[in-house]
Amino acid sequence: MELMRQGRKRVVITGLGLVSPLGGKEEFWDAIQEGKSGIRKLQNIKSDHLDVRIGAEVLDFDSSAYIPRKQARRMGRATQFAIVSAIEAVLDAGLSVEGIKELGQRVATVIGTTLGSYEVGESGIHAWRKSGYRHANPMSIVNALPNMPAHYVSTMLGALGALVTPSVACATGIQALGEATDLVQSGKCDLALAGAVDAVMFDYILAGFSATRALTRDYNDAPDQASRPFDAERSGFVLGEGGAVLIVESLEHAAQRAAPIYAEVLGYAASSDAYHVAAPDPAGGGARRAMQWTLDDARVNPEEVEYINAHGSSTQANDAIETAAIKEVFGEAAYSIPVTSTKSMIGHAMAGCGSLEISACLMTLSRGLLHPTVNYETPDPACDLDYVPNQAREAPGISTVMSNSFGLGGQNASVILRKV
Repeated sequence: MELMRQGRKRVVITGLGLVSPLGGKEEFWDAIQEGKSGIRKLQNIKSDHLDVRIGAEVLDFDSSAYIPRKQARRMGRATQFAIVSAIEAVLDAGLSVEGIKELGQRVATVIGTTLGSYEVGESGIHAWRKSGYRHANPMSIVNALPNMPAHYVSTMLGALGALVTPSVACATGIQALGEATDLVQSGKCDLALAGAVDAVMFDYILAGFSATRALTRDYNDAPDQASRPFDAERSGFVLGEGGAVLIVESLEHAAQRAAPIYAEVLGYAASSDAYHVAAPDPAGGGARRAMQWTLDDARVNPEEVEYINAHGSSTQANDAIETAAIKEVFGEAAYSIPVTSTKSMIGHAMAGCGSLEISACLMTLSRGLLHPTVNYETPDPACDLDYVPNQAREAPGISTVMSNSFGLGGQNASVILRKV
């Protein structure tokens, strides 16, 4: 087995752990294969005062198998998502917490988020004001910081290498995988924990996004129909939560321990729209550059890409712009490449979406199956690619896939994975 590719260390994904509205890894894989939706009427928060009362919540989440209850009470929800995902990824990779601690300095942690555990800080502020400004809890501010998911993962696993917290909105998951890949290829670590998480299912978040008209308000009575990427009747995204952590290591390191391998990371790239804080560049320049630069970094020809996991957020602007960008990059070949949106079933988990969508790509490579884009019923002339509507499709022998994430602030990222 060649350990180098065109002068660079080959980097592979050997473990996966995730928290999603559809469950853990196997439950998530089974559900998206079946086209099952994790979007429901909100149960974890009160929503009668909102005009959006649906979301893709993680229900019945219990971290007690991995985090002592006393310690968990100090942590925010996103931090707990990260710890559970990281430990399950370690175990999935045929490793152990003790094994990670032994590797110590050769293990990096690259786990990102958007708001981290913001609710911990908010709760501390309210308690301080209620006390008459006398009893501030300093740990509430500390535990609200965006780097806390990465910090706690690194600390609990004894990972002593680079500690990095990407925070690039919806592109965070792919950016984390890309930065972890760079660390491994540069020799700064042998193995990295890479991923992203978010837990922003709060009434003021829903109200804020609703005020921008970004969230759909049309399906409070039919939540499983609300996320409709590429469909002509789409009317906005659905807020979700969760995330995933991947074990990323050099092929040499993986081979030495006979590790299971999901895929090789062939290349990734990031770009900026430099256009608007919330709206995507209508010309699709940032999306186009991210995809083209990823092909260049991977040394892959457009015709080698057999599937694209799209950002596919279910907004009018994003879906049409992403479709146009795909056609610009791939030319006529774009019409023969299946394109699906995992968000049609799990909504938009903000920073966590990219890692969950990479997890969906690993399902495709492992099972030779494309999950559907559900709720695709009415064709849109501006979205005229093959979106694998409503039913999974067998794809035996599929080996090379791309995943896209485009986010607030004009953050764009793409990655190409290949089955080894």
